[in-house]
Amino acid sequence: MLSRSSLSAALGALLVVALAGCSAPASTASPSPTVTGDPSVPLSQLDVLADPRSHVGESTAVLADASIPSLPTPEQQLPTTVTSHDLDGDREVTVSSTDRIIPMDLSGSIAATVFGLGLGDSVVGRDISTTFADAADLPVVTSSGHTVNSEAILALRPDLVITDGTIGPIDVVLQLRDAGIAVVFVDTDPSIEGVGELARQVGAVLGASTAGEELAGQLVAGIQAKVDEIAAIVPDGEPLRMLFLYLRGSSGIYYLFGSESGADVLITALGGVDVAAELGFSGSRPMTDEAMVAANPDLILVMTDGLASVDGVDGLLASKPAIALTTAGQHRRFVDMADGDILSFGPRTAGVLDALARAIYAPGQ
Repeated sequence: MLSRSSLSAALGALLVVALAGCSAPASTASPSPTVTGDPSVPLSQLDVLADPRSHVGESTAVLADASIPSLPTPEQQLPTTVTSHDLDGDREVTVSSTDRIIPMDLSGSIAATVFGLGLGDSVVGRDISTTFADAADLPVVTSSGHTVNSEAILALRPDLVITDGTIGPIDVVLQLRDAGIAVVFVDTDPSIEGVGELARQVGAVLGASTAGEELAGQLVAGIQAKVDEIAAIVPDGEPLRMLFLYLRGSSGIYYLFGSESGADVLITALGGVDVAAELGFSGSRPMTDEAMVAANPDLILVMTDGLASVDGVDGLLASKPAIALTTAGQHRRFVDMADGDILSFGPRTAGVLDALARAIYAPGQ
């Protein structure tokens, strides 16, 4: 697991990127990509590409089921006192009620975990990254991208706010305590093991530790099974060299995601080589032409709205000739996935990996 200081630095860097470019135009000049993500056919039965490194064309990975699989409503033991991992040090927080919960983080993983524990009916608000179907009708409590709107939160009269420090300003989040709201910070780690640990922590905060352990076991086992399933369909030979590129063309933002960003975990689970991590990049860093040419990925992962913000693949290749020079650029080998899905570590992770694997190794199936 990453150290808290390393993770905070990485997530902080991602937050700066997200806040700087949170909107994206919907238009795109590229041809429609191949859409994949039908789990009715197991990965083992797909007609996978014999040589995914030579495939030409972009594709979109889509979660087939946008809902969150959840446990039955758990028994809770409240009040409970838990350790809040505040950014300036741990402190004890007593949670007396979970009738009105607001989970907040950069990827929507905390909210998905609350729903996965069977307590989604108690969630009264969501952040902009919580995009799964079960939460779609909830009021949004973040503004200007991932900035906390304290007035919107207070208007919902929450008993409990669960966060990890990746959205802020932190001072505003801490001020919610002064208003009498229990605010608990959990540690998050974008990894398979971190998915289980998040379930345990959130379960403890909700007074449902037994359910937290149960969900943790289910999620980790499910993700590992999916990783093994993907490994079985990866063709022999040199693995795909992959790169995660964060795009916000309207703001002129082009960032490479390396180790400790979560993108590296996805790429490894998908049987690829994370070329940004290979080059020593950690967290997120601005893309340079030199870095892109040196990386020379076979395939580039992007967020759907990010790709739209640069007018699709055609617009990206025209505006960034260095990308056009790479193998991925020459083959138009881009795989996009919805912004709120692709880096979500929690109950949807196995589904995210499944959809991405189909888009990478069996596009169109």
